[in-house]
Amino acid sequence: MKKIIVSLALSSILLSCKSGISTTNKSKQEVKVAINLSDVKDDKVQVTIYAPKLSSDQITYSIPKIVPGTYSNDNYGRYIEDLKAFDEKGILLDVKKIDENTWAIQSAKKLSKITYSVNDTYDTEKGRGFGQEDIFSPAGTNIEAGTNFVVNMHGFVGYFQDKQEIPYRVNITHPETLWGATSMIDMDAKNNSDEFIVSRYGELVENPVMYAKPDYTTFTVDGMDITIAVFSPNGKITAESITPEMKKMMIAQKTFLGKINANKKYTVLLYLSSMKPNDAKGFGALEHPTATTVVMPETIPLSMLQEQMKDVVSHEFFHIVTPLTIHSKEIQYFDYNTPKMSEHLWMYEGVTEYFANLFQINQGLITEEAFYERIADKIEQAKRMNDTMPFTTMSANVLQEPYKAQYLNVYQKGALIGMCIDIIIREKSEGKRGILDLMHKLSNEYGVTKAFDDKELFDKIVSLTYPEVGDFLKAYVSGPTPIPYDLFLNKVGVSKSTVKVPGGIFLKGQSPYITINPQTGEITILTNIELNEFFKGLSLKGGDIISAINNKVYNKENIFELITTSQEWKENDNITLKIKRDGKEENITGKVSLPYEEKETFSATDTSKNSLKEAWLKG
Repeated sequence: MKKIIVSLALSSILLSCKSGISTTNKSKQEVKVAINLSDVKDDKVQVTIYAPKLSSDQITYSIPKIVPGTYSNDNYGRYIEDLKAFDEKGILLDVKKIDENTWAIQSAKKLSKITYSVNDTYDTEKGRGFGQEDIFSPAGTNIEAGTNFVVNMHGFVGYFQDKQEIPYRVNITHPETLWGATSMIDMDAKNNSDEFIVSRYGELVENPVMYAKPDYTTFTVDGMDITIAVFSPNGKITAESITPEMKKMMIAQKTFLGKINANKKYTVLLYLSSMKPNDAKGFGALEHPTATTVVMPETIPLSMLQEQMKDVVSHEFFHIVTPLTIHSKEIQYFDYNTPKMSEHLWMYEGVTEYFANLFQINQGLITEEAFYERIADKIEQAKRMNDTMPFTTMSANVLQEPYKAQYLNVYQKGALIGMCIDIIIREKSEGKRGILDLMHKLSNEYGVTKAFDDKELFDKIVSLTYPEVGDFLKAYVSGPTPIPYDLFLNKVGVSKSTVKVPGGIFLKGQSPYITINPQTGEITILTNIELNEFFKGLSLKGGDIISAINNKVYNKENIFELITTSQEWKENDNITLKIKRDGKEENITGKVSLPYEEKETFSATDTSKNSLKEAWLKG
């Protein structure tokens, strides 16, 4: 999973018929599912679950509390309504709700089917965080009759007690105008229905489907068939517009990974949010073995979207390595309602994030300077977290506080852990091997169907690398000692430096220069603060109301678009503003003056270590 936090500063601103599945063959052990997307009522979808043959007097049916890759208790059962159970004659069976996600069904031997309706999660998002109130959008669901359905299966389909390992046959009826993008194979040739068959419940959860008006591209990279599917409510972004950069990125990723990945199919589902009150607000992506679900704001400029997709999708794609190939028993036998978490988020998320950055310098997609700036930024972000909390302890307890609050450090310190291990291996092997070689070996040792014990992983890594790697893991990953990053970067001839970079125009960090008038919805420049060079260069003042920029009207409804668009402005670009000052409208024309700030970064300073540095970045 990769979350993109874009709402914190913005929040500060906003404050001032039915399926024809047969039920006659009860001898075959499979769960049959009918999802009706053609007849949406009250923004809800009807789901019917046809039970396999049951031998117990009571059975439980559960919707997941948590799904792999999210690291949060989301309780998808709260979106299920009016669950009923029937025997073959249509007579109601007694059902008791055990908790938010589980129902106990009596006289289970007679059970023929369960019916219920499903609410979507996007309608309830408030954009204030990623806890119980907000399900992370790429793991959520969307129901927009006749227009779009984001079918993350765990939001629609549950499992019977002790029946997770039997096949699922899922029939989805949908409007003919909508096409379902997925990595699953549609066994139904009709234009208004799809049938998917999977071997077990876990496989179903890992295969999302997005229904929308067809907008997709396909291409092949090194034997892998890739589909890019896009839903853009206002048609601002198309699959074709992002495909060239996505193809370039995926070619680079496959080249970087080498033989570690043998997937034959991969699907990228991109949902672009309108940013309206009832639409998705949790931006980022969720990984699956053969797919990635991505949610982004539709207002984001194309060039910025392409950059974000490069970072986000590459992160999710690298999850193919870990945890989808290399993982512990906690993940192999994932419990959707009483999960036990693994100690090794440093590897699952951290090494994955490190690869998502390393491959870009390795394959020439970014400059060496840009790579160092990313490393420096991660170090700065990690310093703001609890740097003495052992990473393994945080990982194993990530669903509860105070550990839950440290989760985002997996993308910062977790990636830096991967970097340091990479450098140690490079140094000890004289540049011949790195952490990618380690992951190749772990993949051969374990693999998709063979899990490791949490407690054995460090010893296994040491046996495949060097004692110094074990010392690092003990001191800095399972121990409380902060990592001395300079020490490790110096090994490859890299040391601290500073660079002057453009800062935000309307935001300085998380502090805004503008606010929203709650009565009028107008964008107003804050008073009693020191304005930056942009405002000063155009003689703007606190209290000025910004009505339009470059002939585009801005207000509460599209302030996010203003902020993202401003990140594309260049020094000395021509700009026109329409403002209100003291009740009078004024037009201002001028040039963009960007605010600059000193930023700590790194640079290569010790030429005697160039060969090791090149092996690290390019090997």
